[in-house]
Amino acid sequence: MRPVPTTYVFAGGGTGGHIFPGVAVAQRVAARDPGAVFHFVVSTRSIDRTSLAGVTLAGTAPALTPVHAFPPSISPRPLLRFLANWGRGVRECRGVLREAGRNGPVAMAATGGFVSAPAAQAARVEGVPLVLVNLDAVPGKANRWIARRATACFGVSGGKDAPRLADCTPIPPIVREGLAAAEGDERARIRTALGLDPAVRTLLVTGGSQGAGSINNLMSALAATPALKGWQVLHQTGKEGADAARGAYAEAGVRAIVAEFVDDLASWWRASDLAVARSGAGNVAEAWATRTPAFFLPYPYHRDEHQKFNAAPLVEAGGALVEKDRIGPEKNLAGAGRSLAALLADPARIEAMRGRLTALGPADGAERVAAALVEIAARR
Repeated sequence: MRPVPTTYVFAGGGTGGHIFPGVAVAQRVAARDPGAVFHFVVSTRSIDRTSLAGVTLAGTAPALTPVHAFPPSISPRPLLRFLANWGRGVRECRGVLREAGRNGPVAMAATGGFVSAPAAQAARVEGVPLVLVNLDAVPGKANRWIARRATACFGVSGGKDAPRLADCTPIPPIVREGLAAAEGDERARIRTALGLDPAVRTLLVTGGSQGAGSINNLMSALAATPALKGWQVLHQTGKEGADAARGAYAEAGVRAIVAEFVDDLASWWRASDLAVARSGAGNVAEAWATRTPAFFLPYPYHRDEHQKFNAAPLVEAGGALVEKDRIGPEKNLAGAGRSLAALLADPARIEAMRGRLTALGPADGAERVAAALVEIAARR
C-alpha cells in the first residue's frame, strides 16, 4: 500500500528574504521525504510570486496561496487595515491546512514576515505542528508571539551580544542548495558564463530582492570617483534605479551588469570578490556560505538595528565591515564611501577577510531545520 504523503506548509512573505529560506528548507525536506507535498502561504505582494517562479521541489512546482495579511503599524490607518484583515488571513490559512489535512499529515514552518502570524494562529486552531525559523538576529514582535505557540523554534545566531528567543535552538544561516564558495578556477568560469571578464576583480552590490535606493545612489556617486578602477560590478537594484545605475557605470567606463531582480543570485555571489549589501538575514547567509567578504550597510530605519546584529558573526570573525547608511548620497560618499574606497584599493585585505570567513563553519541551518520538521511531521 502506498504511504500517505505529508504536506509541508511554509508560511512567510513580504520579501524574498522570507521566501528563499523556506525554499532552502523545503529542498532538504524533499531529499528526506521523497513523497512530500509542498505548499507556500505568502503575501499578496508580487515579489513573493516572483521569488517562487521556477521553483520545483521533487520535480513539481509547489502550491501557492497568497494570503490577505498586512504588516502592522503604529499609525492608525495601517493598523486598522491590519486588524481588519487579521481574521481573513487566519481563515485563508485555515482553509489551506484543512484541505491539506484531507490528504494526510500536515506540518508547518514559519519563516517570518507578516504572513507568519495569521498562519501560526491557523496552525494553533487546526492542531497542526509548527516550526518557527527566526531569521533575523533580533526577533520581531510577530516571531516572539509565534515562538510561544510553536512546537519547535530555531534561530540564526546574531553574535555574542544579540538578544535571543528563549528555548530557541541556535543554528547557522539557511541557504539554498548549491550555494558554496567557488574554489580555484571556478570563480573565473562563473564570471565568463555571466559575461564578465574572468580576470577582473568583481564587486557584488545588492540591497536585497527589493533593492535599496540609498545603496544604489551611493554606488552611482562612487562610480564618478576613481574608487572602482580595476573592478567590474554586478548590481541588483530592485524595481527602481537600474537605469540610473547603468548610466553611472557606463559614464565612468566601469564594466557592469545591472538588473532589477536576479533569479540566479547564487552565481553572482560565487563570482564576486567583495559584496556591498544590506545586512538582511539572506545577504548575511549568502556571504557566509560563499565566503564572500562583505561591506554591509544595515537598513537605516529599523529602531532595533537588527541588521547590524545579523552581520555581527561575520564582523566578529573578521570577514565583514559594517558602516552606517546616512541615506543621502553626499553624506554616504563622505562616510561609508570613503571606507569602501579604501577597501576596494586593498585586495590583500579582502583576501585575508575571505580566509577568516572559513572559521565560521558550514551554513547548514536548512539541514538542521529540515531534519526537525520531518521528525515532527512523522509523529502525526
